[in-house]
Amino acid sequence: MMNFEEKDFLKNVLAGIEKIDYIKPEDIPSIPLYMDQVTTFMENQLAASRRYEDDKILTKTMINNYAKNHLLPPPDKKKYTKEHLLVMIFIYYFKSILSINDIQTLFQPITAKYFNTKKEFSLTDIYNEVFSLEKDQIDRLGKDIARCFHISKDTFSDAPEEDREFLHQFSFICLLSFDVYIKKMMIERMIDEMAKDLKENDTHKKK
Repeated sequence: MMNFEEKDFLKNVLAGIEKIDYIKPEDIPSIPLYMDQVTTFMENQLAASRRYEDDKILTKTMINNYAKNHLLPPPDKKKYTKEHLLVMIFIYYFKSILSINDIQTLFQPITAKYFNTKKEFSLTDIYNEVFSLEKDQIDRLGKDIARCFHISKDTFSDAPEEDREFLHQFSFICLLSFDVYIKKMMIERMIDEMAKDLKENDTHKKK
């Protein structure tokens, strides 16, 4: 159990948030890769995001399932392009909070319009834009976590003294979880609307 009274706790948490990084498009090989090369690249680039040392970032089975569920366009002669890797990175982050069906709904119009396109606006542009926004959120996220931490420290003042440390941790986790729960619910409702619109558009096209 972490020492909730330790002065450096919050400082270490916030320092860890500030170190969060993402795979920059320029770091992705410009030449197509075979599946083994893709899994090795992803394992190396996202190793810091593992919870446990033996966690797998991406496996051959995962890639095959993504293709089977139409999350990932098929490879060209068993090779995966830079755009394939961009989609896989998005999937990696989304799969911790969304179902495969939800991710499919979210990415169907994106891959249909911007994957392997000759247009000026590309999947790489989408990736750059989205993750630049994510980086801008780090400072605000850190401040919100600090706020929740300080609120939790003032809870359970009437509890037995020997239980307060654990209960402070519990309230801190509850505050963070509630935020995640609300945002996840909002995301799912938005995706449900997207799925409805996609279904209606498909119906109109068939008429």
